[in-house]
Amino acid sequence: MTGASDWQGRVGASWAAEWQRTDRSFAVLNARLVEHVAALAPANAQILDVGCGAGGTSLALAERLPDAQIRGIDLSADLIAVARERAGGEVAFEQADASLWSSPDFVPDLLVSRHGVMFFDDPVGAMRHLASVTRPGGQFIFSCFRDRRENDWATAVAGLLPAPLPFDPLAPGPFAFADKDRVTAILSQAGWTDISAAPHDLAYIAGAGDRPVDDAVDFFSQIGPAAPIIRALQGDEQAAMLARLRDMVSKHLHNGAVSFTASVWIWTAHRPK
Repeated sequence: MTGASDWQGRVGASWAAEWQRTDRSFAVLNARLVEHVAALAPANAQILDVGCGAGGTSLALAERLPDAQIRGIDLSADLIAVARERAGGEVAFEQADASLWSSPDFVPDLLVSRHGVMFFDDPVGAMRHLASVTRPGGQFIFSCFRDRRENDWATAVAGLLPAPLPFDPLAPGPFAFADKDRVTAILSQAGWTDISAAPHDLAYIAGAGDRPVDDAVDFFSQIGPAAPIIRALQGDEQAAMLARLRDMVSKHLHNGAVSFTASVWIWTAHRPK
């Protein structure tokens, strides 16, 4: 389970420290999501990036849609600090809880989120609030992981651990929105309409550069559900785990990069006029 307090603390700090590699891992998805938004966004749109993290999606949207106004919000002060530094004042970023956020001078025509919506303690309440701050007739476009068994970056690492990871499909976390029927029900109960989801299978880049295998081993030791367990292992047990991890990621090395499959949904929903 990964909830709001984790993003305000250790998880947010880890992602802020690793923003270049997390952006790289989602680069293919980010490009796909930005193009999806660009195709649907009204001219001069006000766009709110929910759970903006280190700002990668917000900045890509600002470049793709120069007439739009982009604002990013995230729970993590560490991630917002990185986003602001990257933006240099060109895009506004704000530390805020999306389930409570509102602004008198910024009423979004469109909400976007790259994997930032699966961590709400009360998903129906959060989605209802987000509908309430969106302009009537506005849209919500977001991505989330499909079933973890379809995401080999997750199953391959978890399968190497000394004990299975605890998993509750309804708890806040990276796979909390995997079930299409559940997410449809959440959005419907929250007042969103014209709900649709499209499946996408994309590359998830875990290692690159001059030493991509080393890079991938270190990345998985820092980011993801298994990372805290890997770091907590001691001595021979940790060495054996890292050896298994190295062997596994080596098998995913192709054309100078360690790449896995990320299976995701891209959702679209509307606030009624």
